[in-house]
Amino acid sequence: MSKQSIIPKAITEYDLRLLRIFRTVVENGGFAAAENELGVTRSTISVHMSNLESRMKLKLCSRGRGGFALTEAGQAVYHACIELFDSLNDFSMFVNNLGEELIGELVILCADQLDHGMQQKLAQVIAYIHQRQPQLHLILDGEALHQIEKSLLQDKAHVGLLPSYQQIQGLNYQTIFSEPIYLCCSAKHPYFHLSDEEISAEMLAKTPSAHPGVDIDPEGREQLKRLNLSAKAYQFDTRKTLILSGCYIGYLPLSYIQEELKQQEIKIIHGDEASYQFNLSMVVKQSARESAKVELLTQAFNEVFGLEPGSESKKAATTP
Repeated sequence: MSKQSIIPKAITEYDLRLLRIFRTVVENGGFAAAENELGVTRSTISVHMSNLESRMKLKLCSRGRGGFALTEAGQAVYHACIELFDSLNDFSMFVNNLGEELIGELVILCADQLDHGMQQKLAQVIAYIHQRQPQLHLILDGEALHQIEKSLLQDKAHVGLLPSYQQIQGLNYQTIFSEPIYLCCSAKHPYFHLSDEEISAEMLAKTPSAHPGVDIDPEGREQLKRLNLSAKAYQFDTRKTLILSGCYIGYLPLSYIQEELKQQEIKIIHGDEASYQFNLSMVVKQSARESAKVELLTQAFNEVFGLEPGSESKKAATTP
């Protein structure tokens, strides 16, 4: 079925309104489920859907005791809707990008929870942006690694903060921060009261340990090969919780354990040998759709972190 047979005349503003309602109904799985999002009653939604079907001269869905279901024509119209609204969004972004004043959302996604130092740095980035483009609607949120990569590639996010564990084609990476990660145990673990000389490689190989659950950089992978990987926690704070239980040892960045080291709740094992460098990258899409926003973010990060494009990362604190 061609698009001309679905809508044989020019699309009006009213058609777009009805199509948006139709898309919302489909994505919510029915009229009742779409009520809250649309802010109208089921009977009003039903009237709008009847009007859309009448204007298109097509049966788009069945609704009744059997539940909500799309017809074959309804499925075709739904997929055409997605293409249509994506095209309108692309056009809007293109026009917005031409002006000196940026508008709309600016999306920053982080793969890890932010420690105090990184919160302060990111706060400076936000202040830099707000000072120059205060009208932008900033979104700062956390997401899973793969979801951030997907959002960047689909132009649903402008910058991601990711550990440098791999590089995806189509994305650009710039290291903005680096710090050491150390093998740790808590005061509840038997190793806490042993010296490094008393903790052999054979003992470490048999001891249950927590790991990040992702394919980290080669240096980190070599360290993890020496351990008995028995629990998984990607986020540093959840991994620290596993370690604090006394049931596991594991690797944590120095910045995440400063207070525990001071309070003697955690200690570092084989600090000179059992460590690797954690690198945090600012990641953007190559040829991003909203290039002006990405450029603004890149300038902000370079300014705050004292970097130039392609420069080496700053080093964090030295071994305690």
